[in-house]
Amino acid sequence: MEQVKGYIDHIIYQNKENGYAVLSFIIEGEELICVGFFKNVEAGETLEISGNYVEHPVYGNQLKAEKFRVVPPDDLISMERYLSSGAIKGIGEALAARIIRTFKEDTFRIIEEEPERLSEVKGISERKAREIAQQMIEKKDMREAFVFLQQYGISNTLAVKIYNQYGMNLYGIMKENPYKLAEDITGVGFRIADEIASKIGIHTDSDYRIRSGILYTLLQASSEGHIYLPADLLADRAAMLLGLHREAIEPQIDNLAMDKKLVIKLKGEEKRVYASSYYYAELKCARMLHDLNVVMDRELLPSEERKVEGLLAAMEAEQGIELDELQRKAVLTSISNGIMILSGGPGTGKTTTINTIIRFFEAEEMDILLAAPTGRAAKRMTETTGYEARTIHRLLEINGSAEEERGAQFERNEENPLEADVIIIDEMSMVDIHLFQSFLSAVSVGTRLVLVGDRNQLPSVGPGQVLQDLIDSGSFPVVVLQKIFRQAGESDIVVNAHKINRGERIALNNKSRDFFLLERSDANVIYKHMIQLIREKLPPYVDARPYDIQVLTPMRKGSLGVEVLNGILQKYLNPPSAGKKEHLAGERLFREGDKVMQIKNNYQITWEVLSKYQIPIDKGMGIFNGDMGIIREINETAQSLTVEYDEQRLVEYPFVQLDEIELAYAITIHKSQGSEYPAVILPLLSGPKMLFNRNLLYTAVTRARKCVTILGSSQVVQEMIDNEKENKRYTSLCDRIKELEEKEWD
Repeated sequence: MEQVKGYIDHIIYQNKENGYAVLSFIIEGEELICVGFFKNVEAGETLEISGNYVEHPVYGNQLKAEKFRVVPPDDLISMERYLSSGAIKGIGEALAARIIRTFKEDTFRIIEEEPERLSEVKGISERKAREIAQQMIEKKDMREAFVFLQQYGISNTLAVKIYNQYGMNLYGIMKENPYKLAEDITGVGFRIADEIASKIGIHTDSDYRIRSGILYTLLQASSEGHIYLPADLLADRAAMLLGLHREAIEPQIDNLAMDKKLVIKLKGEEKRVYASSYYYAELKCARMLHDLNVVMDRELLPSEERKVEGLLAAMEAEQGIELDELQRKAVLTSISNGIMILSGGPGTGKTTTINTIIRFFEAEEMDILLAAPTGRAAKRMTETTGYEARTIHRLLEINGSAEEERGAQFERNEENPLEADVIIIDEMSMVDIHLFQSFLSAVSVGTRLVLVGDRNQLPSVGPGQVLQDLIDSGSFPVVVLQKIFRQAGESDIVVNAHKINRGERIALNNKSRDFFLLERSDANVIYKHMIQLIREKLPPYVDARPYDIQVLTPMRKGSLGVEVLNGILQKYLNPPSAGKKEHLAGERLFREGDKVMQIKNNYQITWEVLSKYQIPIDKGMGIFNGDMGIIREINETAQSLTVEYDEQRLVEYPFVQLDEIELAYAITIHKSQGSEYPAVILPLLSGPKMLFNRNLLYTAVTRARKCVTILGSSQVVQEMIDNEKENKRYTSLCDRIKELEEKEWD
């Protein structure tokens, strides 16, 4: 690694968000182009840079910086250059020259230790002297803080966050409790804090470390969908993480509860431990649901019911439909209740029922809003109802934090509720507890809610199992549609989905027109047929592009997992060529034309839609977990990659942000929730029993609109149908709802 020292002549390019910059750097009078992440540097500053020389195909020899530090100018020319660079507001070239002529090599010492003497220079008042000195001190403090943090392996980007959060208090925090960083600073988790602590010399049985480890264990549990953990399980997991005995963990759980960072609740013999935010999220949801339901909960009067029946009969005649008994019950229930849950599998008439509910409330001149958790689900809802549906995030007018774990800020809330008489939410199985809380906060008492979802789908990616808990509470009317209508009954996708759900065997003899199994036992053979199906066979069969054919797999790892499959499919479906730019991010290769997916919520990232003349005609914020798009451009100079999502939304990702996207030729079945594809390919050979279950297979099959093709073992398919076991989620929204009901009766 090379080390050089010089000054910044000028900044050629700088990304303000991530600090990536291209610098014109002067070393002993010679210009060198330096590229790297230079946060908070300015023209005129003297730097020591460590890095490696690289040859850019367009821009020639460059120094790619691995790390740098700002150093004080050590000669008169460098001092004058720094003062005149604009780094210190209020000092231009002429004034910088006068200061240097007056104080010479003593200039910086005078500014820092005897700032009042600056008033000896013509053009500097005592007030201006104090302002200059203050700026110099602040910059010196930041430089010294960076040097201090660098000794613990902290990057400049993270150092900026730490300095901005704590200022000069960072020294005490770092030496006493570096685990506080994990609580206060986005991007610092327990593992980073623990690594810093070990370098500082914090003992492994430190109270701070144990507490941070407990909170981290609960955070990890939430990524598995849990709202709480039983105390014994929490203690075991935390002890394993920290390398300590359980006896050291248990007292700190109680101490964290006393500090109100945890909530402990007893349910029979079970001691449940919640992170406070998760406990109160469920509690608030229960309270808001209770208020919404109580106000509207009443039976229709006979005269009202006759009027409704008359309107329904007129609608049926007008649309040429005939509602079955359960569909009719669903419409009547939505009218007489504040909250109604509509469930049912594919082909059972949920869309017809929703459309009838919409038309009834429209005839009553009520304002109706439609939404779904994902862009794809909202788009499908718009197509099937003829009414505009938005994502829940856009419905709530998102405007907030860029970081998923810190939560979103919405313009619509208790103070600025949604203006609607009726709100219909589809794909409720995908809604997690945090999004549900934000949504309910924006719903006024008196608004009717119709919550639609299939309880047999996989639960949300985020924490909670909201739809299941609402149904299990028994506190809200639930209508489960069961009849498979004739047209849907002609589809083996629909028929087989219901058989899978009931645990019945399905025919895999390839006599179907839309449900196939190609018996294969070798992963390499499966790869070959998968590529052939996507490139040649399926697009004309289902009238779609290869891009629209989706490979779904239960796993991330293994020969038929997402990671291996995406590498193979990229190679054959989007091979390298002279006209396609590429970028290697760690071990992941991105290429123009690649199909990619956003894998975390980013509430603050901006998108725009361009006209054919490349003029922005629409823009907004937010790309969410599960959104899929195509890489349109890779720009090495700007260190960015542009993805086009649905509705021609273009998003520019700095290279340092590429951990937010991944290739999506193959995705996990869990990630496919809420989406529908013309054709689905399922590679199924073998895998973990807890993962290869009925629930997962049912969800995968119901993602296909026109064709399902299973590549693999018919025996594995039958074993999945027989396997009813699902990963248990520790949630308690159901309990919170029942508690409020019991209080109401007391």
